[in-house]
Amino acid sequence: MAVKTSDFPAKQKQFNEDLSKGSFKSCYLIYGDEAYLRLQNRDKIVKALGGSESSMNFNRYEGDNINPLEVIDMAETMPFLSDKRTILVENSGFFKSGCPELSEYLKASSESTIIIFVEKEVDKRKDIYKTVSKVGFEIDCSTQDDEMLKRWIASRFSNEGKKISPRAQAVLLDRVGADMSNLATEIEKLVCYCIDRNEITEEDITAVCANYLTSRIFDMTDAISSQNQRRAIELYYDLLALKEPPAKILALITRQFNIMLQIKEMTENRRDKAQMASAVKIAPFLVGKYQTWARNFSFDQLRQALELCASNDEAVKTGKLDYIISVEMVIIGCTSIGKAE
Repeated sequence: MAVKTSDFPAKQKQFNEDLSKGSFKSCYLIYGDEAYLRLQNRDKIVKALGGSESSMNFNRYEGDNINPLEVIDMAETMPFLSDKRTILVENSGFFKSGCPELSEYLKASSESTIIIFVEKEVDKRKDIYKTVSKVGFEIDCSTQDDEMLKRWIASRFSNEGKKISPRAQAVLLDRVGADMSNLATEIEKLVCYCIDRNEITEEDITAVCANYLTSRIFDMTDAISSQNQRRAIELYYDLLALKEPPAKILALITRQFNIMLQIKEMTENRRDKAQMASAVKIAPFLVGKYQTWARNFSFDQLRQALELCASNDEAVKTGKLDYIISVEMVIIGCTSIGKAE
């Protein structure tokens, strides 16, 4: 399940209404790990303010080497033949490390300047965050929960004259993941694929959409079985970057080892591939892949891997471990088990 952001709809609605009315605050903070929402809202407010790279009244600063005094100096510069100057500050790190100069300035900033901050991460204990929250407007663009994403998916298709069932929405999320940029790309592909039809089906999704999650889980299993710990960890953090919850990743790793154990047992008992595929509910062509992985482990090692998954899951649920760290420990542990003799 993705991160719950229950106040986002109200904040987004207020943000949109303020922009449509031309009712602007002195400063804005757009933050969160969902890049799609961050950039959409950034572009929306810059456009509403008439900002562009060619405008004499638009200034952009980016990176962690920004001099706050330079930003303040520009903010105090009167706009040219306009009522407002717009300053965009991106990925500054001010909201993680703190910035007392800007924090103090924003309490009584120039009325002719609007400053927009766009950051991936913030520390809400910092004075600059507290100042913007008090005198300006902040919107948290974090990963949305599944229900919010389903509504957004339905809305995107509706705008294109298409319908999608709740079940098909779930299939799309399961296949693509929660990253809205990836979802937007796959939605565009589906709209083009179904140009002559008004409903998106599960079959359409399977035929058209890239399987971001499954492909990486298979690559990760490959890396673990070949004891390539570094590659397995890289793939894990790729999945985290795609907004996949650690709990879901751990469940999928557990499933992979469970299937390997069953395939190994059935191979020993000389079951044919069709029987094996039916028993573990996988496509017949995948049986050989699982047999290859299983050969790198003994029965005891596969059971040890499953016990490691279960114990780390229990440690998280009892508050002894953080989920992100626990999955990393599982990957390290499983790659360290070693190949069967």
